[in-house]
Amino acid sequence: MTKDFYTAIKERRSYYGINKEVQVSDEKIKEIVEFAVKHTPSAFNSQSSRLVVLTGSAHDKLWDITTQALRKAVGEGDFSGTQQKMDSFKAGYGSILFFEDESVVKSLQEQFATYADNFPIWSQQTSGMHQLVVWTALEAEGLGATLQHYNPLIDDEVKKEWNVPSNWKLIAQMPFGNPAAQPGDKEFKPLEDRIKFYK
Repeated sequence: MTKDFYTAIKERRSYYGINKEVQVSDEKIKEIVEFAVKHTPSAFNSQSSRLVVLTGSAHDKLWDITTQALRKAVGEGDFSGTQQKMDSFKAGYGSILFFEDESVVKSLQEQFATYADNFPIWSQQTSGMHQLVVWTALEAEGLGATLQHYNPLIDDEVKKEWNVPSNWKLIAQMPFGNPAAQPGDKEFKPLEDRIKFYK
């Protein structure tokens, strides 16, 4: 890891300008994802998060699938802005797909009926924690990423293309690569309006 925890959290941003010229090995990317899946917490230790890592032609295929789905949704409307965005994601090195295993959530709902309504919420929180851990770890290695949500438009095609189990629900897509453009300034709302301390 090239950055300490505070620095990595602080510098983790949405990098829309990325390219394939990464200096990080596939082995390191695999290590990051495996570390996140193993050590990120989950409600009731459910371990419900599932990740799919796409690089090379598989990564390119994801954004071709997404482009085609969006073209159908837009119809005859102006697609130039969307195409530019799709091209920027495809220009990256890879994408990480975040899923939640709905069979795990359902099983917990059956085992703990009192909390049944909460398990889908906790599942989303679990996915969010996995997303942050992976995103921050990629940042710590000098990679840039964003978090995208083109589900459910692409769900069926993604599951078909990569043989994803039907009980895995797609939550988010994270294209990543070598930062090719810096993100803009980030504004912060006053902390005193967002945090309360008591003794």
